Amino acid sequence: MTARPNIVYMHSHDTGRYVQPYGEQVPMPNVQGLADQGVLFREAFCAAPTCSASRACLLTGQYGQSNGMLGLAHRGFSLRDYRHHIVNVLRGAGYTSTLIGEQHISKEPEAIGYDEVMKVPTSHVNTVAPLAMEVLARRRERPLFVSIGFFETHREFLGPGSLRDVHYSKPPNNLPDTPEVRADMAAFKASARTLDHGVGMVLNQLDTHGLDRDTLIIFTTDHGMPFPGAKATLYDRGLGVTLILRGPPPFDGGRVIDALVSHIDIYPTVCEYLGIERPPFLQGVSLLPLLRGEVHEVREEIFAGSTWHAAYEPQRAVRTTRHKYIRRWGERRTPVLANTDDGPAKDLWLRNGWAEREIAKEQLYDLLFDPNEANNLIDDPAHAAIAADLRARLEQWMRDTDDPLLAGHVDPPAGVSINLPDQLSASEPTTRIG
Repeated sequence: MTARPNIVYMHSHDTGRYVQPYGEQVPMPNVQGLADQGVLFREAFCAAPTCSASRACLLTGQYGQSNGMLGLAHRGFSLRDYRHHIVNVLRGAGYTSTLIGEQHISKEPEAIGYDEVMKVPTSHVNTVAPLAMEVLARRRERPLFVSIGFFETHREFLGPGSLRDVHYSKPPNNLPDTPEVRADMAAFKASARTLDHGVGMVLNQLDTHGLDRDTLIIFTTDHGMPFPGAKATLYDRGLGVTLILRGPPPFDGGRVIDALVSHIDIYPTVCEYLGIERPPFLQGVSLLPLLRGEVHEVREEIFAGSTWHAAYEPQRAVRTTRHKYIRRWGERRTPVLANTDDGPAKDLWLRNGWAEREIAKEQLYDLLFDPNEANNLIDDPAHAAIAADLRARLEQWMRDTDDPLLAGHVDPPAGVSINLPDQLSASEPTTRIG
């Protein structure tokens, strides 16, 4: 590589995979165009289904129990070592870095290590995209890493974009097809269209300044959609993410890859591509052999977990191409409602008894016959060997990453604010620890 490419890390809030390039009726022509020119990963997963933890895993290449981000940054959780953030490694390789918009891994963005932190009143597209265009238009002598964080598609949604969407939008498969859920989904679609507009503004600016040929674009989201049974859960609809890479070869060709990949694989991929020595703390694998067509898969399974979102809800999971095993810790067997964003779909579930529905301590799903993860096979004797294997894999991963859950209940660190598990909403008063 004669010259190192610019890197544009463009990311959204709570989008999951419920967008056009993954076959959903959520028109996003700019994101679709990005996929048509780059590489789309159909089976990409975050390492944690909550906002700060997911981003921290991607940007440190470490799982949450290793990087320390077990809750929400704006509530006081933090990385153990911000020097592990990718911008600090890239600086040593000659990069300059700029942060624009949403970041969600530090109360004080200056602590992360960016050379420039753009001050923004909001992280919405109408603020972030013009600033990103300004940064991309500058003349520079060093390659650029720029983080462009859009608030969309996080709640609160601004409202449905059209009456047609209110009537005809199809809810996700785990939610009932009712008028209030259709309207909720229509509002999500309107937010997704705004997100797509922001993506298009950035892509157009790259083209205008001739940067499209030597820029690696990483486009992703943090985790699943802000609906019940998705965000903050370890089901595929909580862990599954949009992931599109576009740039010089091998990040080109309009290809689709079906192999399992994790957010924590992005950091080591960038290091190998740039010829940077891999930091010893990385826990992911490089995707370059997959992108170059040298192998059909780079991992047999992905691991994920969460400890806090708004409230304490410790759970871990391992997923192979065929099966998913989820384990929950503690005595609670009913939903931690504060960990689900408020909205019409949540209200509908609550009116119909969701708060009293029990959740199994262990769950096992055959994703070939049950992709919606509705039929728990953990007590099926025919699947006992599979359960034992995945249980052992999960425990070994937890040991390898020094997971504090192995010792039992995890106390929140001093200085953080949390909701209590019995509270209905994250908007209720929080408890400050210490």
